[in-house]
Amino acid sequence: MNTTLPQKIALVTGAGSGIGRATAIGLLNDGWSVVLAGRRAEPLQALATEAATRGQTAMAVPTDVTDPDSVQALFAAIENRFGRLDLLFNNAGVNAPAVPMDELPLDKWFSVVNTNVTGVFLCARAAFGLMRHQSPQGGRIINNGSISAHTPRPFTAPYTISKHAVSGLTKALALDGRAFNIVASQIDIGNALTELSERMTRGVLQANGTTAPEPMMDAKHVADAVRHIAAMPLSANVLNMTVMASAMPFVGRG
Repeated sequence: MNTTLPQKIALVTGAGSGIGRATAIGLLNDGWSVVLAGRRAEPLQALATEAATRGQTAMAVPTDVTDPDSVQALFAAIENRFGRLDLLFNNAGVNAPAVPMDELPLDKWFSVVNTNVTGVFLCARAAFGLMRHQSPQGGRIINNGSISAHTPRPFTAPYTISKHAVSGLTKALALDGRAFNIVASQIDIGNALTELSERMTRGVLQANGTTAPEPMMDAKHVADAVRHIAAMPLSANVLNMTVMASAMPFVGRG
C-alpha cells in the first residue's frame, strides 16, 4: 500500500529575512515544499540552497509584490513547477517613519499602501484563483497583520491604516472562500525581534510622549503560530490570532 503523503506547497512572501525566513524554515522542517518570494534574490537563493542540502524542496522567486506583472510571474512559476498551492503566508510588509502626519513624505505613504495593502491583495487574489481552480480545490491564506490593526502607536497612520485594511481583506477572504474550500487567517504580531525591529530594544515613542525600550520575543514564536494554523485541516481555522511579547505595552496602550 502506498502511504506517501501528498506534497504540500507553501508560498512565503518576504521570505528573505525576519519572520518570513523563520516561517519558511519552519515549514520546510515540517515537510512542506516552500516557494520563497521577496525583493532580494541573494537571501532567497541562499535559503533555497541551504534547504537543498537538507533534502528539502525550496524554490526562490524574486518578486516585487507591488507589481502586478511580478506577482503574475510568481504564480505562473508556482503553477508550472508544482501545479498547485496549498498555503500562502502573506508576510511582506514595510513601515514608514514615525513623524507627524503633515511631515510624512507622500512617497512613504504610497510605499506602505502599495506593499501592505495592494501587495497583500495581489498575492491573495492570485492565490485565491489558483486554489479555486486546482484539484483538489481549496487552500489556506494567512495574512500578516499587526497589533496596529487594533491600536495605533504614535505617528503611525500609514502603517495602522494598512493593517486595518488587511483585517478587512482577511474577513472578506474568509467569507468569499467558503464556496471553494479556501480559508483565511490573520496573525497580529507584537514585537517580534528581527533586523527591522531591533531598534525597539533601544527605545520606542510611547503614547505619553516618552521614549522607552520594549520587551521583544523571538520571531520563531510567530513561525510556530503559522505552522500550527497551516497544519490544521481546511475544515477548521484560526480566524484571528495575536502573538506578542507578553510584557509589551499593548493591553492598556495609551
